[in-house]
Amino acid sequence: MSTAIHRRVAACRDGVDPTLIARMPSGWAVMGDPQVLAGYCLLLPDPVVPHLNAMAPAAQARFLADMARLGNAVLGITGALRINYAMFGNLESALHAHVFPRYPDEPPELRIAHPWAYEWASAPRFDLARDGALLATLRDRLADANS
Repeated sequence: MSTAIHRRVAACRDGVDPTLIARMPSGWAVMGDPQVLAGYCLLLPDPVVPHLNAMAPAAQARFLADMARLGNAVLGITGALRINYAMFGNLESALHAHVFPRYPDEPPELRIAHPWAYEWASAPRFDLARDGALLATLRDRLADANS
């Protein structure tokens, strides 16, 4: 099976995904595209599996720990109030975790909604010129063994 997740993991392995933040023990941390909320990231497993329950317990724990570690980095760097985490796999039948920073200055009607309430089609696409400094800071934070 070839999903967008499979293709993105392949691009990370090949070093050609411009959104690549870091290799983590369970997979790849990447910036979201589009950046529906500034600092939106994903964790992609490597190898790709259909869902969390297809992993052995130790691999599940490693993936979830990496997701939390990525969330901690995003939270610490962006100044967000909290992080929302999501894993569905209904559209792309491959495990991936969304990591959404949530901000106090979001429009009131969206502040309490899930991130899919945003207008994704008009959200800014990932732009290395605009988002590169955040990506580099996240990369440095994740490279720190204590993060």
